[in-house]
Amino acid sequence: MTPPVLAHPFLPRLTRARAPLTREIAVLNEHGEAETLAIPAERALTVYVDKRELVTLMTLGANPELLVLGFLRNQRLLGSPGEIESITVDWDVGVAAVKTRHGIDQIEEKTAKRVVTTGCGQGSVFGGLMDEIDSIRLPQARLSQAQLYGIVNAIRLQETTYKSSGSVHGCALFRGEEMLLFVEDVGRHNAIDTIAGWMWLNGAATLGKDAVAPHAPMSGADKVFYTTGRLTSEMVIKSAQMGVPIVVSRSGITQMGHEVAGRVGLCAIGRAMNKRFVCYAGADRLLLQPELAGPRLRAVA
Repeated sequence: MTPPVLAHPFLPRLTRARAPLTREIAVLNEHGEAETLAIPAERALTVYVDKRELVTLMTLGANPELLVLGFLRNQRLLGSPGEIESITVDWDVGVAAVKTRHGIDQIEEKTAKRVVTTGCGQGSVFGGLMDEIDSIRLPQARLSQAQLYGIVNAIRLQETTYKSSGSVHGCALFRGEEMLLFVEDVGRHNAIDTIAGWMWLNGAATLGKDAVAPHAPMSGADKVFYTTGRLTSEMVIKSAQMGVPIVVSRSGITQMGHEVAGRVGLCAIGRAMNKRFVCYAGADRLLLQPELAGPRLRAVA
């Protein structure tokens, strides 16, 4: 589910490279019987910026151009999509070629320090992970318990690669209970970068060509970010960078993720399945409706 990026004179030219998300393999089941099973088609995508090799991302390849754009945004290497002339992806050679309009200032210094992050398909970030945390000011926003249950139900009904083949993470962007975008990848960091890229482009596209700030990303003030993976520091920081003040996870949270959420005032909700959830941080943003949770189950003596 990937809504199209709107046309705009400031936006970079993007290819629409596609690759199969799954492949079928022969397996042997517990009865000794041969079966055919679909598995995620993980592949390497090496990103070049102005012919300089930057990083290799392991990805499903569903929306590689948006993934690359979001990666550049979340690594703080570029300040505007208008700084990019084009992103060209060629799956025959596994390369994404980014052509900027004026280069990236001090790119060697900005990419000298790399932090390898936790999780499936390990992610990496450049520079100080916490450098911009204290400057982030998240907008005022609240989520009701009824809306939270609507989000969890929408994810339950979503047709996914995970349901057919497993071994992937899913992320989604919601406005209330409305799902705006759903992305799956081998790592949750890739999925959130893809969403960040989509928000960046669509934010610029909704402004007029004479706008003062054509680079402004889509507002996250009325959005909720959902992930199937853990709320690590990387996921919390990227959500905050996107201006999204509420995150929901099917899984839990790490200590550093919890600390960062507290520092930026982000509402972090985890273990959200069916009617159950835990609010780890930012409870003031959650409008509780405990009557919707149903009766509490009592332990049998």
